[in-house]
Amino acid sequence: MAPTLPRPTMRHSSSFLDPSSPAPPDDASSSLALIVLNQRLPRFAPLLWSRAAVRVCADGGANRVFDGMPELIPGQDPDEVRARYKPDVIKGDMDSVRPDVKEYYSNLGTKIVDESHDQDTTDLHKCIAFITENSPVADKSNLCILILGALGGRFDHEMGNINVLHLFPNTKIVLLSDDCLIFLLPRTHTHDIHIEPAVEGPTCGLIPIGTPSTSTTTTGLRWNLDNASMSYGGLISTSNIVEEDKVTIASDSDLIWTISLRN
Repeated sequence: MAPTLPRPTMRHSSSFLDPSSPAPPDDASSSLALIVLNQRLPRFAPLLWSRAAVRVCADGGANRVFDGMPELIPGQDPDEVRARYKPDVIKGDMDSVRPDVKEYYSNLGTKIVDESHDQDTTDLHKCIAFITENSPVADKSNLCILILGALGGRFDHEMGNINVLHLFPNTKIVLLSDDCLIFLLPRTHTHDIHIEPAVEGPTCGLIPIGTPSTSTTTTGLRWNLDNASMSYGGLISTSNIVEEDKVTIASDSDLIWTISLRN
C-alpha cells in the first residue's frame, strides 16, 4: 500500500474584524469580498465594507445597506453615508429589493444583475458564484468572502446558507452575525485557526454538519478531541473554550467551525 500523503494546511484568521489591525495592503485587500444578505447589519459592517475590494448585495440586502448604514454611523448626513457605502453590484431574483433603493443605487453606478430566471439557486449562491468567477485574484486560495446577515432570521434560510459552504468547499467563506462567525473546515486540509482574542472567543464549537466524523483531533482547546468520533445523535463539540492563540484541527470529515464574537 502506498503511504498516505500529508494533507496541506489551511490557515484561518479573523483579523479583518479587529479595528486595531492594520488594513491590508493594496495587493492583499483584493482578496477580501463582502456579501450583504437581507438581515439586520451587524455593528462591524462599516469596518468590513472599508476593507473589502468588492461589495455585493444579494437582492434585499441592498435595502439593509440603504437603511442600516446611516443608523450605524449616527451624527452624519444619511445621504452622504448612503453615497459613501454604495454597493458595487446588486444581484438576485429582485423580489425583495425596493424599487426606490434599486433606482437610487443604479443612478450612482451600481451594477444591477437580475437573475429572476434562475430559481434553482439561492441569492447567496448566485453572489458567491459571481465573485469567484469575476475575482481579479489570481490565486483563488487567497480569496475570502465575508457574508453579513447569514445567521438569524428564518431557520431554513440559515441552513441554506450553511449548505452553501459545502457547495463551495474550496473557497474561504465566513458567515457573520453580531454574535458569532461560522466557516467550513474541509476534510481535504488540516487547519490552523489563529485566534484574535480582542474580537473573538472564548466560546467555540465544532459541528459535523453533512456527514459524521470518525476521527477528529484538535489542539488549543480546553476540551481537545483525540481521534474522536462526532455525529448527530452522538458527540458534537459545543460550548468548548479556546485556550491558546492557535487552534489546530484535523478530521476525516468536513466540519463547521464557530466561535463567539466579542462586543
